[in-house]
Amino acid sequence: MHLAGPTENRVHATEWPTIALAAVIYGGWIALTAWATLLPWPLVLIGGAWLIAWQGSLQHEVIHGHPTRHRWINTAIAFVPLSLWLPYVTYAREHTVHHATPHLTDPDDDTESNYLARGGGLAHWLAVIDAPLAGRMLIGPPLRIVRFWLSEIRRLRQDPGGVAREWLPHLGAVVLILVWLHHVGLPLWAYALWFVWPGTALSLIRSYAEHRASPDPAERTAIVADTGPLALLFLNNNLHVWHHTRPDVPWYALPALYRAAPDAFPAAPRYPGYGTVIARYLWRPHDRIVHPAPIRRT
Repeated sequence: MHLAGPTENRVHATEWPTIALAAVIYGGWIALTAWATLLPWPLVLIGGAWLIAWQGSLQHEVIHGHPTRHRWINTAIAFVPLSLWLPYVTYAREHTVHHATPHLTDPDDDTESNYLARGGGLAHWLAVIDAPLAGRMLIGPPLRIVRFWLSEIRRLRQDPGGVAREWLPHLGAVVLILVWLHHVGLPLWAYALWFVWPGTALSLIRSYAEHRASPDPAERTAIVADTGPLALLFLNNNLHVWHHTRPDVPWYALPALYRAAPDAFPAAPRYPGYGTVIARYLWRPHDRIVHPAPIRRT
Protein backbone atom coordinates (compact mmCIF):
# COMPACT_ATOMS: atom_id res chain seq x y z
CA MET A 1 0.00 0.00 0.00
CA HIS A 2 1.26 3.47 -0.87
CA LEU A 3 0.12 6.40 1.19
CA ALA A 4 0.33 9.99 0.04
CA GLY A 5 1.55 12.36 2.68
CA PRO A 6 2.98 15.78 3.44
CA THR A 7 6.32 14.87 1.87
CA GLU A 8 4.99 12.99 -1.16
CA ASN A 9 6.72 15.44 -3.50
CA ARG A 10 9.37 16.79 -1.16
CA VAL A 11 12.39 18.35 -2.83
CA HIS A 12 15.07 17.18 -0.42
CA ALA A 13 14.82 20.37 1.58
CA THR A 14 16.97 20.54 4.69
CA GLU A 15 14.94 19.16 7.58
CA TRP A 16 15.76 21.63 10.31
CA PRO A 17 13.93 19.83 13.14
CA THR A 18 16.33 16.92 12.63
CA ILE A 19 19.35 19.24 12.56
CA ALA A 20 18.14 20.79 15.82
CA LEU A 21 17.63 17.34 17.33
CA ALA A 22 21.20 16.36 16.46
CA ALA A 23 22.48 19.52 18.16
CA VAL A 24 20.48 18.70 21.29
CA ILE A 25 21.74 15.11 21.38
CA TYR A 26 25.42 15.90 20.89
CA GLY A 27 25.32 19.02 23.06
CA GLY A 28 23.54 17.07 25.78
CA TRP A 29 26.07 14.25 25.57
CA ILE A 30 29.02 16.63 25.88
CA ALA A 31 27.42 18.38 28.87
CA LEU A 32 26.39 15.18 30.64
CA THR A 33 29.73 13.44 30.23
CA ALA A 34 31.56 16.58 31.34
CA TRP A 35 29.46 16.84 34.53
CA ALA A 36 28.87 13.13 35.12
CA THR A 37 31.29 12.77 38.01
CA LEU A 38 29.60 15.67 39.84
CA LEU A 39 26.03 14.43 39.42
CA PRO A 40 24.16 11.62 41.23
CA TRP A 41 24.73 8.41 39.28
CA PRO A 42 20.99 7.62 38.87
CA LEU A 43 20.54 10.97 37.12
CA VAL A 44 23.53 10.26 34.88
CA LEU A 45 22.15 6.81 34.06
CA ILE A 46 18.74 8.20 33.06
CA GLY A 47 20.26 10.96 30.96
CA GLY A 48 22.95 8.74 29.47
CA ALA A 49 20.50 6.01 28.51
CA TRP A 50 18.16 8.51 26.90
CA LEU A 51 20.93 10.17 24.85
CA ILE A 52 22.40 6.88 23.58
CA ALA A 53 18.96 5.58 22.55
CA TRP A 54 18.06 8.96 21.04
CA GLN A 55 21.20 8.98 18.93
CA GLY A 56 20.34 5.47 17.77
CA SER A 57 16.98 6.82 16.61
CA LEU A 58 18.75 9.70 14.88
CA GLN A 59 21.10 7.29 13.12
CA HIS A 60 18.10 5.31 11.93
CA GLU A 61 16.55 8.50 10.55
CA VAL A 62 19.75 9.40 8.70
CA ILE A 63 20.00 5.96 7.08
CA HIS A 64 16.81 6.80 5.18
CA GLY A 65 18.21 9.93 3.54
CA HIS A 66 17.48 12.57 6.16
CA PRO A 67 18.00 15.41 6.97
CA THR A 68 19.73 16.88 3.87
CA ARG A 69 20.19 15.99 0.20
CA HIS A 70 23.93 15.50 0.78
CA ARG A 71 24.87 12.01 1.88
CA TRP A 72 28.24 13.06 3.26
CA ILE A 73 26.60 15.63 5.54
CA ASN A 74 24.06 13.09 6.72
CA THR A 75 26.77 10.54 7.40
CA ALA A 76 28.80 13.10 9.35
CA ILE A 77 25.76 13.80 11.53
CA ALA A 78 25.16 10.13 12.34
CA PHE A 79 28.71 8.75 12.33
CA VAL A 80 29.76 9.72 15.88
CA PRO A 81 30.00 6.38 17.78
CA LEU A 82 28.45 7.33 21.11
CA SER A 83 27.49 3.68 21.73
CA LEU A 84 31.10 2.60 20.93
CA TRP A 85 30.23 -0.92 19.72
CA LEU A 86 28.33 -0.40 16.44
CA PRO A 87 29.86 1.25 13.35
CA TYR A 88 27.26 3.50 11.75
CA VAL A 89 28.17 2.39 8.21
CA THR A 90 27.67 -1.27 9.16
CA TYR A 91 24.34 -0.45 10.79
CA ALA A 92 23.26 1.43 7.67
CA ARG A 93 24.20 -1.45 5.38
CA GLU A 94 22.37 -4.05 7.45
CA HIS A 95 19.31 -1.88 8.02
CA THR A 96 19.02 -1.30 4.28
CA VAL A 97 18.90 -5.09 3.84
CA HIS A 98 16.18 -5.27 6.51
CA HIS A 99 14.01 -2.86 4.52
CA ALA A 100 14.71 -4.54 1.19
CA THR A 101 13.88 -8.14 2.09
CA PRO A 102 10.40 -9.45 1.25
CA HIS A 103 10.90 -12.01 4.03
CA LEU A 104 10.66 -9.81 7.13
CA THR A 105 11.38 -11.69 10.39
CA ASP A 106 13.14 -14.57 8.58
CA PRO A 107 16.56 -14.88 10.27
CA ASP A 108 18.07 -16.16 7.01
CA ASP A 109 17.10 -12.97 5.16
CA ASP A 110 16.22 -10.28 7.70
CA THR A 111 19.33 -8.80 9.30
CA GLU A 112 17.25 -7.50 12.22
CA SER A 113 15.23 -10.64 12.96
CA ASN A 114 14.87 -11.61 16.62
CA TYR A 115 13.98 -15.22 15.72
CA LEU A 116 16.32 -18.18 15.63
CA ALA A 117 16.54 -20.23 12.45
CA ARG A 118 16.64 -23.43 14.53
CA GLY A 119 16.46 -24.47 18.16
CA GLY A 120 18.95 -26.13 20.46
CA GLY A 121 22.25 -25.29 22.08
CA LEU A 122 23.40 -22.30 24.07
CA ALA A 123 21.85 -19.83 21.62
CA HIS A 124 18.42 -21.31 22.29
CA TRP A 125 18.69 -21.02 26.07
CA LEU A 126 19.96 -17.47 25.84
CA ALA A 127 17.01 -16.72 23.56
CA VAL A 128 14.63 -18.14 26.18
CA ILE A 129 15.96 -15.63 28.73
CA ASP A 130 15.95 -12.88 26.12
CA ALA A 131 12.37 -13.53 24.95
CA PRO A 132 10.40 -11.62 27.64
CA LEU A 133 10.90 -7.86 27.61
CA ALA A 134 12.53 -7.94 31.07
CA GLY A 135 15.13 -10.40 29.79
CA ARG A 136 15.55 -8.44 26.57
CA MET A 137 16.46 -5.29 28.51
CA LEU A 138 18.69 -7.13 31.00
CA ILE A 139 20.80 -9.41 28.79
CA GLY A 140 19.76 -8.08 25.38
CA PRO A 141 22.49 -5.44 25.12
CA PRO A 142 25.53 -7.66 25.82
CA LEU A 143 23.94 -10.55 23.91
CA ARG A 144 23.49 -8.44 20.78
CA ILE A 145 26.89 -6.82 21.07
CA VAL A 146 28.70 -10.16 21.33
CA ARG A 147 26.54 -11.70 18.58
CA PHE A 148 27.26 -8.75 16.29
CA TRP A 149 31.00 -8.83 16.96
CA LEU A 150 31.13 -12.58 16.27
CA SER A 151 29.31 -12.06 12.97
CA GLU A 152 31.80 -9.34 12.05
CA ILE A 153 34.70 -11.67 12.85
CA ARG A 154 33.17 -14.24 10.49
CA ARG A 155 32.71 -11.54 7.86
CA LEU A 156 36.35 -10.53 8.28
CA ARG A 157 37.40 -13.90 6.85
CA GLN A 158 35.20 -13.40 3.79
CA ASP A 159 35.52 -9.66 3.17
CA PRO A 160 38.54 -8.21 5.00
CA GLY A 161 38.56 -5.10 2.82
CA GLY A 162 34.91 -4.31 3.50
CA VAL A 163 35.34 -4.83 7.23
CA ALA A 164 38.41 -2.59 7.26
CA ARG A 165 36.57 0.20 5.39
CA GLU A 166 33.77 0.14 7.93
CA TRP A 167 35.70 -0.50 11.13
CA LEU A 168 38.90 1.55 10.83
CA PRO A 169 37.16 4.97 10.68
CA HIS A 170 34.82 3.79 13.43
CA LEU A 171 37.69 2.75 15.69
CA GLY A 172 39.46 6.04 15.03
CA ALA A 173 36.34 7.89 16.17
CA VAL A 174 36.03 5.61 19.22
CA VAL A 175 39.56 6.62 20.23
CA LEU A 176 38.48 10.26 20.16
CA ILE A 177 35.47 9.42 22.36
CA LEU A 178 37.74 7.62 24.82
CA VAL A 179 40.14 10.56 24.88
CA TRP A 180 37.23 12.86 25.75
CA LEU A 181 36.01 10.51 28.49
CA HIS A 182 39.51 10.42 29.97
CA HIS A 183 39.70 14.21 29.77
CA VAL A 184 36.48 14.66 31.76
CA GLY A 185 37.39 11.90 34.23
CA LEU A 186 34.58 9.50 33.32
CA PRO A 187 35.84 5.90 33.56
CA LEU A 188 35.06 3.56 30.70
CA TRP A 189 33.28 1.12 33.04
CA ALA A 190 30.99 3.92 34.22
CA TYR A 191 30.27 4.99 30.66
CA ALA A 192 29.43 1.40 29.73
CA LEU A 193 27.10 0.95 32.72
CA TRP A 194 25.50 4.42 32.74
CA PHE A 195 25.29 5.14 29.03
CA VAL A 196 25.85 2.20 26.66
CA TRP A 197 24.08 -0.71 28.38
CA PRO A 198 20.91 1.14 29.48
CA GLY A 199 20.79 3.13 26.24
CA THR A 200 20.87 -0.05 24.18
CA ALA A 201 18.25 -1.56 26.49
CA LEU A 202 15.94 1.41 25.89
CA SER A 203 16.34 0.98 22.14
CA LEU A 204 15.33 -2.65 22.48
CA ILE A 205 11.91 -1.59 23.80
CA ARG A 206 11.24 -0.08 20.37
CA SER A 207 12.32 -3.12 18.39
CA TYR A 208 10.71 -5.63 20.75
CA ALA A 209 7.22 -5.79 19.23
CA GLU A 210 7.59 -4.00 15.90
CA HIS A 211 7.76 -7.22 13.80
CA ARG A 212 6.07 -10.61 14.16
CA ALA A 213 6.31 -13.73 12.01
CA SER A 214 3.16 -14.41 9.99
CA PRO A 215 2.19 -16.12 6.73
CA ASP A 216 0.60 -12.81 5.71
CA PRO A 217 3.21 -10.07 5.03
CA ALA A 218 0.59 -7.47 6.04
CA GLU A 219 0.67 -8.87 9.59
CA ARG A 220 4.45 -8.69 10.06
CA THR A 221 4.91 -5.00 10.93
CA ALA A 222 3.25 -3.41 13.95
CA ILE A 223 1.79 -0.10 15.09
CA VAL A 224 2.33 1.24 18.59
CA ALA A 225 -0.02 4.22 18.75
CA ASP A 226 2.02 6.02 21.39
CA THR A 227 2.34 9.79 21.65
CA GLY A 228 4.31 9.97 24.90
CA PRO A 229 8.00 10.34 25.75
CA LEU A 230 8.97 7.03 24.16
CA ALA A 231 7.47 8.11 20.84
CA LEU A 232 9.77 11.13 20.97
CA LEU A 233 12.72 8.96 22.00
CA PHE A 234 12.09 6.62 19.07
CA LEU A 235 11.30 9.51 16.67
CA ASN A 236 7.83 8.13 15.94
CA ASN A 237 9.25 4.87 14.66
CA ASN A 238 6.59 3.26 16.83
CA LEU A 239 4.32 3.93 13.82
CA HIS A 240 6.43 1.26 12.22
CA VAL A 241 4.25 0.12 9.37
CA TRP A 242 4.02 3.73 8.17
CA HIS A 243 7.80 4.02 8.37
CA HIS A 244 8.27 0.85 6.31
CA THR A 245 5.78 2.10 3.74
CA ARG A 246 7.18 5.64 3.55
CA PRO A 247 10.78 5.75 4.82
CA ASP A 248 11.22 9.03 2.91
CA VAL A 249 8.91 10.79 5.39
CA PRO A 250 10.84 12.55 8.19
CA TRP A 251 10.14 11.50 11.75
CA TYR A 252 8.18 14.62 12.67
CA ALA A 253 5.74 14.10 9.76
CA LEU A 254 4.87 10.47 10.50
CA PRO A 255 2.10 11.31 13.03
CA ALA A 256 0.29 13.31 10.33
CA LEU A 257 0.27 10.24 8.08
CA TYR A 258 -1.14 8.19 10.93
CA ARG A 259 -3.83 10.72 11.82
CA ALA A 260 -4.86 11.03 8.18
CA ALA A 261 -5.55 7.29 7.84
CA PRO A 262 -5.31 5.51 11.21
CA ASP A 263 -6.99 2.36 9.85
CA ALA A 264 -4.95 2.14 6.64
CA PHE A 265 -3.29 -1.12 7.76
CA PRO A 266 -6.05 -3.20 9.40
CA ALA A 267 -3.99 -6.41 9.44
CA ALA A 268 -1.01 -4.87 11.26
CA PRO A 269 -0.55 -5.84 14.94
CA ARG A 270 -1.64 -2.82 16.98
CA TYR A 271 -0.90 -1.67 20.51
CA PRO A 272 -2.34 1.45 22.18
CA GLY A 273 1.07 2.38 23.59
CA TYR A 274 4.30 1.08 25.05
CA GLY A 275 2.57 0.69 28.41
CA THR A 276 0.51 -2.08 26.82
CA VAL A 277 3.60 -3.71 25.32
CA ILE A 278 5.38 -3.63 28.69
CA ALA A 279 2.38 -4.91 30.66
CA ARG A 280 1.72 -7.71 28.19
CA TYR A 281 5.25 -8.95 27.57
CA LEU A 282 7.41 -7.95 30.53
CA TRP A 283 7.48 -11.51 31.83
CA ARG A 284 6.38 -13.54 28.82
CA PRO A 285 7.62 -13.85 25.23
CA HIS A 286 6.22 -11.76 22.43
CA ASP A 287 6.26 -14.80 20.14
CA ARG A 288 7.92 -18.16 19.63
CA ILE A 289 11.71 -18.25 19.66
CA VAL A 290 12.35 -20.32 16.52
CA HIS A 291 11.03 -18.87 13.28
CA PRO A 292 8.16 -20.95 11.83
CA ALA A 293 10.02 -22.52 8.88
CA PRO A 294 7.01 -23.40 6.69
CA ILE A 295 6.15 -19.72 6.15
CA ARG A 296 9.66 -18.41 5.64
CA ARG A 297 9.42 -18.07 1.88
CA THR A 298 5.86 -16.70 1.63
